[in-house]
Amino acid sequence: MALLNILKYPDPRLHKVAEPVTCFNEELSSLIRNMAETMYESKGIGLAATQVDIHQRIIVIDISEEKNSLITLVNPILKNYSGHQEYDEGCLSVPGFFETVKRYDLVSIDYQDEHGQAKSLTADGLLSVCIQHEMDHLVGKVFVEKLSQLKQQRIKKKISKLLRSGQ
Repeated sequence: MALLNILKYPDPRLHKVAEPVTCFNEELSSLIRNMAETMYESKGIGLAATQVDIHQRIIVIDISEEKNSLITLVNPILKNYSGHQEYDEGCLSVPGFFETVKRYDLVSIDYQDEHGQAKSLTADGLLSVCIQHEMDHLVGKVFVEKLSQLKQQRIKKKISKLLRSGQ
């Protein structure tokens, strides 16, 4: 397995829209394993392929404390949603920043597993937030873009300063 490079906001590649996965093979399985390893190594709970500059509709998530409950979502589609919740979100593409974001409380999605089998999932709480956050990446959105323009500008300035200092 190999660690993948995570794109950092405001990299324009984070705004590319991901294409559906059509080929379910060992190459896809290997990519999913590498994405999971990258997510775990980076201490994240979710990672979308867009974040590692692969523009396919693939997400890995593991919200368990033990980091042993990997969920792989290929070609996820939001089917139903209800309620609202606010959650402090962070992002591996925006390291060190956490902001409160309003999301749906309950979501239902259809997706495929890494072998192409059709599946459904209904989630609430943190899993619901994580699914929505990662699905946003697949359509070229980063969570900070849900914030006010002022907060976005402050985050961009801080990130630019960190990048210039080599961090």
